Amino acid sequence: METNTNTSEMVNEDDSSAATTVKYIFAGVIFVVNGFLANAILGEESRVGDFSAMIGAMILGVRIFRTTIKDLRQGLLTTNELVAIAVLATFAQGQYHAAGLVAFFMLLAEMIESRTASGAQEAIRRLLERAPTKARRINGEGEEEEIAANDLEVGDRIRVRPGDNVPADGDILTGNGSINQANITGESLPVDKNPGDTVFQGTINIDGVLEVKVTKVGVETEFGRVRELILQAAQSKTRFEKIVDQYMGFYTPLVLVIGALFWAFTQNMNLVISVFIVASPVAFIIATPTAMVAAVATASRLGIMIKQVSDIELAAKINAFIFDKTGTITTGTLKVSRLKPVEGVKPAELLVLTASAEQYSKHPTAKAILTLAKEAGVELIEPKDFKETAGKGVAASLEGQSVLVGRQVWLEENNVNGDIAQSVDLDETEGYSLVHVSRGGEFIGWVGMTDEIRSEASESLSELTDEGVSRLAIVSGDRAPVAERVAAEVGCENVQADCFPAEKVKYVEGLRKRGYTVAFVGDGVNDAPALKAGDIGIAMGAAGSDVAIQSATIALMSSDLRRLPFLMRLSKMTRSIININFLIGVGSVVVGLVLAALPPEFATSLLTALGFSPEGEEARMINPVVAASINLFGTILVVLNSARLVREGEDMEAYDEDSQTDQENASDSEVSQSEDVATATV
Repeated sequence: METNTNTSEMVNEDDSSAATTVKYIFAGVIFVVNGFLANAILGEESRVGDFSAMIGAMILGVRIFRTTIKDLRQGLLTTNELVAIAVLATFAQGQYHAAGLVAFFMLLAEMIESRTASGAQEAIRRLLERAPTKARRINGEGEEEEIAANDLEVGDRIRVRPGDNVPADGDILTGNGSINQANITGESLPVDKNPGDTVFQGTINIDGVLEVKVTKVGVETEFGRVRELILQAAQSKTRFEKIVDQYMGFYTPLVLVIGALFWAFTQNMNLVISVFIVASPVAFIIATPTAMVAAVATASRLGIMIKQVSDIELAAKINAFIFDKTGTITTGTLKVSRLKPVEGVKPAELLVLTASAEQYSKHPTAKAILTLAKEAGVELIEPKDFKETAGKGVAASLEGQSVLVGRQVWLEENNVNGDIAQSVDLDETEGYSLVHVSRGGEFIGWVGMTDEIRSEASESLSELTDEGVSRLAIVSGDRAPVAERVAAEVGCENVQADCFPAEKVKYVEGLRKRGYTVAFVGDGVNDAPALKAGDIGIAMGAAGSDVAIQSATIALMSSDLRRLPFLMRLSKMTRSIININFLIGVGSVVVGLVLAALPPEFATSLLTALGFSPEGEEARMINPVVAASINLFGTILVVLNSARLVREGEDMEAYDEDSQTDQENASDSEVSQSEDVATATV
């Protein structure tokens, strides 16, 4: 858990520095404000106000000069030097009130910038606060003992009570519970967990007492990997940020030259100081980071983990989405679609016999049948003499009768009576999985299953088209009839089946050569090469998948395809906000320089028209205080504009609720496929 400690220390250091800055600002402002009050009460000739303002300006200036000296020692020439020169020159002229105000405004802008830049670290801190600190470990005597969560090891057994924060990743041994997984997947609704299911560190057990076997601890947990992804994104930079960093070293010397030109033509030191202050591009520098931090925070809140912030920019340019089929467009889980008994056998009877015989099997078909039996509420029979033949089926004795459940060829090998082939009206080549059932040597019916298409798949692909995606394709290792049936149901025209991993890569590379910006979406297991081949690789349902995190550039911790069009909308909005921020940053500098360049005659006329009576030095549209105010105003506008991104995605909670409703409706549909099963349930 060394990473946790280091991250905490880093965040605490930033907090300590920010707290110190606030103290300096508060103390300095008190003296400067007192200076204004003293002048108003005692008069300027008393000098009390000037003395108080001087102390305030010195206190406020200490932080600025300390930063400047640090930069110079490192051989850096940044915009901090412009501010330091401006404050020092104002102070040297005896304008202590103005020097104090300038230093205050610039420190305030700096603090806003610092807090914005540490936004990603704040996200990490919030994650760390949710990380459990205690665990209830069950020792060798079966007794419960409370230990530090950091002391857990793989293989330990732990007890998770209602309201507990799960201290590590693990598999449920006993108990049932409802788990809030929002910290990991971004799903707002809790998920029911049963024995055999996986629970993740940092999630909340709402109800039920669980006994869990620890499988992952520390940074290997899903929680730990999410934290690392956020940290990685926070440390990365966009293309625009890199350009700003590259040319900022030339900016300060340029401004110094401009200031020298103003001095040469005007001999007005106040004007030169104003130029230095207004040219300090705080708003310009934070234009991109503020938007990116807000976008990353919004995405991570919804379970969209982005490794590189540059991918947020790139997502808006995607015009081709390539999908794997199994586990991506489909759930990857078999669902019963048909119960077809022979004449004289009720569907409920067929379901009871099939599910009872399959009770001890771990095959996906058995799981699908048992799920339907549970939903229908039928009472199962305890099987005897259970035997499973790999790749063929299961045999069991139910109430003294021999029952076989399995492939058609296997039943025929066991001399089952009945015309099995004639009764089947589903084609296995189209993606249906069939099991046939016999009782006492007589064929009594079959059960048909399909890999269920995600309920939101069609809607999501349609939304992607609306967002400007011109090519949607499904590439699958499955047979052509299966892939084509799925593609037709979700409205995808481009299909390529019978693909090995290398062929998926070739397909993606082919589109990129034709000028497409490609996003490949897969489950992160057998799609790793294709995930890496795309401009962006998006892993679906990455929770629990090591390969997904490693291969993809973006990981969707849940399996909701509606996250994809949302990602594109978020990307486009982020780009728009960055452009606006850029205009604000550049605009504040340009406006300040234009005001400084206005001739005194024009400034006098304009100020007179506005109701002012300028004299001498006042016949200018700008002074150090006004320049600092313009700079601060631009900074605040940028932060407020970027903050608009934080509210994005609030409607995704409705998505989660709709998804839950769709799943419930799908389950109801499965049960209602046979009225007799519904009747048996009653």
